[in-house]
Amino acid sequence: MTAASRPKIVGIVQARMESERLPAKVMLDIAGSPMLVRVVERASRAATLDQIVVATSYNENDVSIVELCAQRAYDFFQGHPTDVLDRYRNAARSFGAEIIVRITADCPLIDAEVIDTIVEAFLSADPRVDYAANRFPEHRTYPIGLDTEVCTAQALELAWKEAEQPYQREHVMPYFYDEPGRFRILHVDNDRDYGSFRWAVDYPEDLEMIREVYARFDGRDDFSWREVIALMESEPDLARINARVRHKNFREVDERGAPENARRID
Repeated sequence: MTAASRPKIVGIVQARMESERLPAKVMLDIAGSPMLVRVVERASRAATLDQIVVATSYNENDVSIVELCAQRAYDFFQGHPTDVLDRYRNAARSFGAEIIVRITADCPLIDAEVIDTIVEAFLSADPRVDYAANRFPEHRTYPIGLDTEVCTAQALELAWKEAEQPYQREHVMPYFYDEPGRFRILHVDNDRDYGSFRWAVDYPEDLEMIREVYARFDGRDDFSWREVIALMESEPDLARINARVRHKNFREVDERGAPENARRID
């Protein structure tokens, strides 16, 4: 596939202030920068991404995210607060995305190499697929926190029209994989199984562990995920900091209210 024929690939980073378990986590400090900045800066190094967009909501509580994006000259989109599938669909349309890469703002160790690996696997799949990811609910070989999901704009549009369950709307991508055969999907495995590591931030213990990792790299953010693996293998106590944290099931939704179905056919 030549550069001229390659579809426009947009990484969309979902971010909000009203986290149920760790409020305002995307703005919490990690070695001198907000978590959201760490995510965007690390993801921006992916060679396969043509653009990165921060997708937040139009809630008043998310104004600080909009202000940060404006200060940093990040592209951003404001959409539905709880129907995140709707937010993704409209953000993708607004920025002309043909391929969408889903990234979450609570993964400050997200890695450009991993993003490129998943996107390249998606693009080179033969036969073509609608959706590719490096994790599924019951199977992963990459650490939690390096999650990368890729889909076509056409497939996202279909999911937006058809998905009805609250968890499908809130978590964006479950409609692609929670019923076998619905879409053509690809799971991308790592050559070694590191699925037991937890690098996402949902609880104070997660934040503590991430801050310790950044401290080991003197506050830089240009280290690779493989360097973090080596660090944790040499310092096992780091992984123990949040080892007891339970990862959220993909069918769980925010207890403060299920996403309002914001679909509209237009």
